[in-house]
Amino acid sequence: MSGTTAKVERTLARVLGIKLAEEDDDPVTRGESVFSMQTSDSFIEGPPTTSEWLNDQLPTRAETVGYIRSLFPFISWLPHYNLQWLAGDLVAGITIGAVLVPQGMAYALLANLPPQFGLYSSFMGPITYWIFGTSKDISIGPVAVLSTVVGTVVADVNASGTAWPANVVATAFSVIAGCIVLALGVFRLGWIVDLISITSLSAFMTGSAITIGASQLPSLFGLTGFSSRDAAYRVIINTLKHLPETKLDAAIGLTALFFLYLIRYTLTRAAERWPANKRIIFFMNTMRTVFVILLYTMISWLINRHRKDHPAVRVLGVVPKGFKNAGVPEIEANLVSKFASHLPAGVIVMLVEHIAISKSFGRVNNYTIDPSQEMVAIGMTNILGSFLGAYPSTGSFSRTAIKSKAGVRTPAAGLITGLVVLLATYLLTAVFFYIPNAVLAAVIIHAVGDLITPPNTLYQFWRVSPIEVFIFLIGVFISVFAQIEDGLYATVCISAAVLIYRILKARGRFLGKVKVHSVIGDHVIGDHHKQLVGEYGTFEERAENAARNIFLPLDHGDGSNPEVELENPYPGVFIYRFSEGFNYPSANHALEYLTSFIYARTRRTSPEIFERKGDRPWNNAGQRKSGKSRADPDLTQKPTLKAIILDFSSVNNVDITSVQRLIDVRNVLDTYAAPDVVDWHIACINNRWTKRALVAGGFGTPTKPRDGVPHRWKSIFSVAEIGGKDSAAAVAEENAINRELSMISHRVGDEEMAKAKAIVEEEEQVEEREQEQASTPSDIVEKLGGSPKPAFKRKGAIISGFDKPLFHVDLTSAVLSAIANVEARLESTNST
Repeated sequence: MSGTTAKVERTLARVLGIKLAEEDDDPVTRGESVFSMQTSDSFIEGPPTTSEWLNDQLPTRAETVGYIRSLFPFISWLPHYNLQWLAGDLVAGITIGAVLVPQGMAYALLANLPPQFGLYSSFMGPITYWIFGTSKDISIGPVAVLSTVVGTVVADVNASGTAWPANVVATAFSVIAGCIVLALGVFRLGWIVDLISITSLSAFMTGSAITIGASQLPSLFGLTGFSSRDAAYRVIINTLKHLPETKLDAAIGLTALFFLYLIRYTLTRAAERWPANKRIIFFMNTMRTVFVILLYTMISWLINRHRKDHPAVRVLGVVPKGFKNAGVPEIEANLVSKFASHLPAGVIVMLVEHIAISKSFGRVNNYTIDPSQEMVAIGMTNILGSFLGAYPSTGSFSRTAIKSKAGVRTPAAGLITGLVVLLATYLLTAVFFYIPNAVLAAVIIHAVGDLITPPNTLYQFWRVSPIEVFIFLIGVFISVFAQIEDGLYATVCISAAVLIYRILKARGRFLGKVKVHSVIGDHVIGDHHKQLVGEYGTFEERAENAARNIFLPLDHGDGSNPEVELENPYPGVFIYRFSEGFNYPSANHALEYLTSFIYARTRRTSPEIFERKGDRPWNNAGQRKSGKSRADPDLTQKPTLKAIILDFSSVNNVDITSVQRLIDVRNVLDTYAAPDVVDWHIACINNRWTKRALVAGGFGTPTKPRDGVPHRWKSIFSVAEIGGKDSAAAVAEENAINRELSMISHRVGDEEMAKAKAIVEEEEQVEEREQEQASTPSDIVEKLGGSPKPAFKRKGAIISGFDKPLFHVDLTSAVLSAIANVEARLESTNST
């Protein structure tokens, strides 16, 4: 069957004009590096095939079952639920519920919605998340930044002259954004959030916090007559202009804000002073928002109880009891088109804030979240929440921190939180009427203040990457003077531009060789830190044998000591290490640097000869009559190009463009070195597909001599032990046995010890004879004329493919191979 298939392939290739890769007429042999008989069979590494790739992409039955189970993570932990977990979840759930109720109503005002819609979102998030989520700490519900985005959507749709109610716009936005996020999660695209850098996220959060804080100033001071949805700087300017119009709301709002910060500062200091009562103080600190709202609600009731129609202080007003807006959400194509431009910002805020928070608390509390499954949880929360009238929600940083410190044990704490919100929605709406708007503004300002990046964090940014601090400042500036979405888009685009620039301009470094010793104190050590082999600075053969070669950048660009003198491994042999991969964006720049470096440090093997003056290219200055270059009078002292060693340790994948550029450079340098040939050695290849691509480009095998006179190729391979009595594993096992026997001798005495040792030695002899008989070839046995005896003790195997001798496992073997074959070629030329 295989023969028929091969014939069909060859026939089809001839018809289509495809040149198939055939076996080399002059296959690579071991040459002068023929292994001794104790080595294992030759290793031929086959290239990866398309069918292998397809099989790797198709899920197995076990993977399919695992994927379905991963969509419902509660299956893994719910059967193990216990009373101790219940106690922790109960405390955390009640705590978050008490915080979430006032925050949800306050954030609904940011979204240009009545306060009850904040309660709807506060209920559905915790109730749904525990089924799909993978974080025990995250608190999902209304958040300030996303509420501001929704408020912008509602305002823009209303400004277009349409007649859709604000809650209809918000729920429709929730459904569409939730479907997008759910699709990303189902297809396991959680890696997409990694495209957003920490710089972009920090700038967005800081700009959003400033914008949100500025938007609450009118409510804090009780001012009207201008829009709070303008850019932050306009709101601040208008607030300052209208300060003479402030009312009693200003006293309520400013004192509430002062109390919030005062309580937090006082209780934080108290926790440091009395660590034994730290947990009680923590819960008191957590409830500061509830305490302040209750205090000022009572004050508002005392002021407004006889002025319900014309209150002296602006209050929240009537909050309907229960879920009055439950129903199927209205989604029309015309409505979706109105807010489509805001969907990217909404989706990004949903994902980035939630997943960044859940990852952070997962690391702190020693568990791992699944970003893709978190997307599923966010999507389902927003889709199902829309049926109760909820607007978009996601994870909250402040509530998550509270929940974690409250001792939450499982995601089931969300059920307790949902129950608290449900009770508040049905039983406490009458109390909500007298909540002052200024106090809610103070609560929002207090909450978003923690989102501002502190100066110390900014200083750490500067230490790591100064350019990213400028990106951060640009993002904050645009958020304050334009819209927060514009600041997010700007930082993402600038960060992407910087990344692309770095990739485009990435170039490698040429390496030099230096011999080093591992030294502890004044002594050179061997393979183990306790193995002292000599004193450093004095000649000792053991110490010299312990030296090894390392390769460092010739320009010491890695920060290595510039006093260390690096030497080229051999005249005309160059080692080049790619710095940031080798793909189509960086291929040109990296290889241009390679060729320019080589041109500057070598000379042509043979001078260029032109039959006529007009045959010389216009950009070739030619040579002087003395034979020296016009640009370099010492050209004759430079070596000719012999070999190039490429270090692929930082290269994971290559593409058609990069391989073609490498082929072009090879052709150019072959012409430059003619009539000699240039050997291309490639070390540290990390990917089989990269090897396949390089083989397709003609790399991996020796370059054929141009004059047709072959030389004996010295194939140097890296060989590793695969077993035997003298292998490292056998030595370790023998040491373990000796230790065990030593312990036995202390317990049972010398006589029993001798018996045990005799048994062990007999077993070793039997095993050794079996290995000798299995590994000794019959032809060697016949020549020796006797019973099989071990000719060698070690048994090794080639690490890299035997048929591609120019692919090496490390730089040391690549350098040895390059030098050996350059010298072999010179010897062959001199002998002829």
